[in-house]
Amino acid sequence: MSVIIFQVQSILIFSLILFGVYLVKHRQVATHVKVMKIAMVWDILLILQIELNRGAIAKASKAIQNPMILNIHVLLAISTVVLYALVFRSGRNLQRGKRSVYPIHKRLGMCTVFARFATLATSFMI
Repeated sequence: MSVIIFQVQSILIFSLILFGVYLVKHRQVATHVKVMKIAMVWDILLILQIELNRGAIAKASKAIQNPMILNIHVLLAISTVVLYALVFRSGRNLQRGKRSVYPIHKRLGMCTVFARFATLATSFMI
């Protein structure tokens, strides 16, 4: 049952991220910022839920024994969180008026969306 709850949350988080992308494309930057922050915090809380319910860190630490798809999933999940930190930082710089970081922020954002999608996709394979 908890697997279904985690999957539904994951789908909702990814949908929220896509909505955030939609908002920025329609020049609703203030709302984009709020939506993306909510999505990132919710996603990190989901990781915490999974750890508390399934001992994900203990499973992930047995990389040699794990199926390859689980190792790929863990790598993607970790990459997503690292990208969240980077895109958050570049977004803060944008809010502070450093327009020169926009191209970097946009590329980081695209990588983050891809990594989160890949994390979602691989979660259905494990």
